[in-house]
Amino acid sequence: MRPLDGVRVLDLSRVLAGPYCTLMLADMGAEVIKVEHPKGGDETRRFGPPFVGSESAYFLSINHGKRSIAIDFKHPDGLALVKRLAAISDVVVENFRPGVLAKLGLGERELLEQHPRLIYVSITGFGHSGDASYVSKPGYDPVLQCMGGIASLTGPADGMPYKAGASIADVVGGIYGAYGTVLALLARDRTGRGQHVDVSMLDGQVSLLAYHAGAVAATGRPPTRYGNSHPTIVPYKIFEAADGWVVIGAANDKFFGNLARLLGHEEWLADPRFASNPSRVENRDALVAQIDPIIKTRTVQDWLETLEQAGVPAGPVLDVAQVMRLPHLRAREMVVEVNHPTAGPFAVTGVPVKLSDTPGRVDGPPPLLGADTDQVLNGLLQLDAAEIARLRAAGAIG
Repeated sequence: MRPLDGVRVLDLSRVLAGPYCTLMLADMGAEVIKVEHPKGGDETRRFGPPFVGSESAYFLSINHGKRSIAIDFKHPDGLALVKRLAAISDVVVENFRPGVLAKLGLGERELLEQHPRLIYVSITGFGHSGDASYVSKPGYDPVLQCMGGIASLTGPADGMPYKAGASIADVVGGIYGAYGTVLALLARDRTGRGQHVDVSMLDGQVSLLAYHAGAVAATGRPPTRYGNSHPTIVPYKIFEAADGWVVIGAANDKFFGNLARLLGHEEWLADPRFASNPSRVENRDALVAQIDPIIKTRTVQDWLETLEQAGVPAGPVLDVAQVMRLPHLRAREMVVEVNHPTAGPFAVTGVPVKLSDTPGRVDGPPPLLGADTDQVLNGLLQLDAAEIARLRAAGAIG
């Protein structure tokens, strides 16, 4: 058993935020029916390189465990099929700009009026409410990272702002979409009613500000960028070793004491500039200037072993290929191999939430475009072969 067994999700989303949401739901047992346009499907099927054969690695990474049906819901017959599928689904997920699906009769108001138990999940750049001039804007990851304050915190102290290397606005939007779906399903069990889940990617970025927002509330000033350092803990940063990079996190006075003794500078503990974390934050440059040349004298592996023995939190700076090979993550099934019908064996990321009694799992490879069209239309909507052939000839399905 998985937590969402028996839950049917009609996935009208594409690209990243919406598909990441439905990926999380599929991993936890939901039946996800991904609706794609017959001509080309989800745009990410063409994102690349890299490709594995003719398949986009981007698409393969975020769509496993789903069923794909090729329907043009701008075609009257295709639209009728999508509405019938919505009527027998528990959840609809979409990430179009507000108002786009309403023009087709697929908006949240229309579907919730017709199907009061439906959970309708919208993931957009700026949400369905608030300042109208924002609501109508398209939402793209780097724009949301920058407008949400994340880029202002990222990058060198004396350089330009950086967006995060990963698409965190999209992914966090997907995570909150899945979180909102589960909350709405739980509420439906109690009230018998569905509802609209309105997820704004900008809201998601602002939620990540956490203590940075608190700093503004306390001082009235925007936080300063510190590159690979922490604004309120010192030393807590990436250091250069003889053959690479090591991150050291002396997150409290105990860990700092362990580090000072390891580095042969116990006198730092009595130095008023370094004796407490607030004083170390005020004098970060003076302290780091003494630590930097010491770390450069030994290899990453040497430091990792020595720091662990001394009781100082530390770790290597791994690239993504190294992460995917890490035995610990494979043992925790965070790297899982699926067998795609044309791409062959392909590694995807696993399920990050480990439930002891009802665990999720990666369940099958990403689908070929329209691979499940006939099966879904026949099995769920009871359309016979002749009707399916007519719809295909008319261009409503692929």
